[in-house]
Formats: sequence, structure tokens, C-alpha cells
Amino acid sequence: MTYFFPLIIPLIFLASFVFALFRKVKIYDSFTEGIKGAIPLIISVFPYVATVTMLSKVLEVSGFGETLTKWLQPLFTFSGIPQEISSLVLIKPLSGSGSIAVLSEILEKYGVDSYVSRCACVLYGASETVFYIGAVYFAGLKRKKLTAALIISLVSYLLSVVLCCTLCRFM
Repeated sequence: MTYFFPLIIPLIFLASFVFALFRKVKIYDSFTEGIKGAIPLIISVFPYVATVTMLSKVLEVSGFGETLTKWLQPLFTFSGIPQEISSLVLIKPLSGSGSIAVLSEILEKYGVDSYVSRCACVLYGASETVFYIGAVYFAGLKRKKLTAALIISLVSYLLSVVLCCTLCRFM
């Protein structure tokens, strides 16, 4: 079984190629047409992604992220969110790679079997980078109501963090 998993992607590619040949699709022409359609999408998404990336870096370098963590700590404690994962709670909506780094630090510091690490892993696996996804999704829309969508996404994200910490207490 372990030999099969590395072959999944090449097999999907091969099956798609054979299916396209069977349907008499001009594979190279279809591929280049797809690439032509991707370039305008990349150009329209780039400003949003760049903004989110710069914002997460500014929060990290300026120290405002740590200050915000200290301000929100009473709310986190009241909600049942361990103090040790508060930095992960704040960085996850902004940066996937930044949250991986914070998760790695938590796992190294507290061990993989601790309550804090379980909360951090469930939080990481059960959530998404809200601002990045919002930027990608809303870049292609003409009618944008980004503020309402972000507020709803952030509230549901925070509720999922509380739920994941509650569930991890019983695991």
C-alpha cells in the first residue's frame, strides 16, 4: 500500500492523458489555452495576495502581533484557548507558512502529546488562511462585499478555535 500512494498523482495525470487521447482532444492546445486564461487571473489576484503577505510580515516585525496577543489573552483564557497557542490563533488567518513555523515551535517546546500541542494541531488542520482565501476569491468578483465575508469568516474561525480546544480537553 505504501508503494501505491506516491503513484497516485502520476496515475491521475496518465489517466487524464489517455482519456484526452480517447476523446481526440488536442492536449497541447488545450494546455496552452488554460495557461492563457490563468495569466489574467494571476494578475488580478496578485495585489490582494501581496497585501496579505506584507500585512502578516509587518505584524511579525513590528511586534504588534505580540502586543495584540497580550491584549487578547484575557479573552482567550475566558474562552478556553490556551495561552501557549495564542500566537498561532492570530497568525493562522494571515499566513500559512507563518503558522507552520509557530506550530513547529509549539510542538518542539511542549511535545507532541501535550494538550497544547493537540489544540495547536487541530487548530492548524481545521482552519484556513482567511485573508488569503478571501483575497483569492474576491479578486475575481466584480461585486465585492469583502468586509461582511471577512467578519463572518473570522467569527466562525474563532468559534472553531474554541470548539477545537474544548474537544481536545476530552481527547
